[in-house]
Amino acid sequence: MAQKFTIQTHERDEFYEITSTLQAYVEEEGIQDGVLYVYCPHTTAGITINENADPDVKRDMIMRLDEVYPWEHPKYRHAEGNTASHLKASTMGASQMVLISEGELILGTWQGIYFCEFDGPRRRNYFAEILKK
Repeated sequence: MAQKFTIQTHERDEFYEITSTLQAYVEEEGIQDGVLYVYCPHTTAGITINENADPDVKRDMIMRLDEVYPWEHPKYRHAEGNTASHLKASTMGASQMVLISEGELILGTWQGIYFCEFDGPRRRNYFAEILKK
């Protein structure tokens, strides 16, 4: 059964790290080996895995996404005015899968799991489910 998590984002564009929350979930469930599936049910947010050691990586990614998908564009037609957030969310993707071994998420030395907000600040949900080996 999927576990629901709720977060409060603080910026229009924000990479909110959820790695420790997901690792705690794996530990609480007592799972030693399997796969963690993380899913974002929002059309203006996503899930990604990227570097969590240098905060400039998040800043640079948001800067470049803003350059590729500017907030305002004369050809955007979406009535809500948040076309850029939909484009960014589709670029990041709605989900990620992470292997679990010996009770630990298998991530690279510098990797973290991020909830990617592109239309905040908002109260958001994401879901995680463990597929047991």
